[in-house]
Amino acid sequence: MKKVFQKLVTATMAITAIAILSISNSAIAQSKKSSKMKKILFVVTSHDKKGSTGESTGYYLSEVAHPWEVLHNAGYEIDFVSPQGGKAPVDGLNLEDTVNKKFWDDKKYRTKIENTMKPSQVNPKGYAAIFYAGGHGAMWDFADNKELAIIAQKIYERNGIVSAVCHGPAGLVNIRLSNGKYLVNGKKINAFTNEEETAVKLEKVVPFLLETKLIEHGAIFEKSGLWQEHVTSDQRVVTGQNPQSAHAVGKAILKLLK
Repeated sequence: MKKVFQKLVTATMAITAIAILSISNSAIAQSKKSSKMKKILFVVTSHDKKGSTGESTGYYLSEVAHPWEVLHNAGYEIDFVSPQGGKAPVDGLNLEDTVNKKFWDDKKYRTKIENTMKPSQVNPKGYAAIFYAGGHGAMWDFADNKELAIIAQKIYERNGIVSAVCHGPAGLVNIRLSNGKYLVNGKKINAFTNEEETAVKLEKVVPFLLETKLIEHGAIFEKSGLWQEHVTSDQRVVTGQNPQSAHAVGKAILKLLK
């Protein structure tokens, strides 16, 4: 009887150990999954000229720095990708803006944005959201980049967030979902307006008018007056109108992530 009891105790201990190990492994797996999904992919332009004007352009610093601050402070890791990879050209280098300066002086993130990934190096499964930063350069190399469009489509269809500000929504115009429809079709969308493009006298320089193209692809376009903060959030797509909207876009993304 004593031997039988000892065997029962040994068997029970073995079963308990297996159960604990299984729970531990599951917790580790969940932790790793959670850690991976605490990442957001920022897209910045590789294009550095405004058409044939000879004027330089690139990503607009405040449209990266302000959303970055909101999301970075909330514990999210930010990675950067550009159509060509490598060093991204910068515009609007205003370091009197304390948030811009904070980003620019951050060695880790300065290194990241000056060594952006190529689209081929990105695994969409690792990101909870994708964010397209603006700057006029985006008008030349976002819309027709199929690799970036597929990355965004995969993030969105895995229940992730697609977001953009100012000229960044140029990256949204040609994203198609698995059902063949444009991502923006039937959704409330906001972006740099035709009136704002005219105000900066670039309406005939950019390859297309962003507001017009988004409407052509089925977007329900929303907007405010010149340089007014305006952010629209609809069905996990967050868009902002201009540089003044960048911080609020970051907050809107964070709200959806939570």
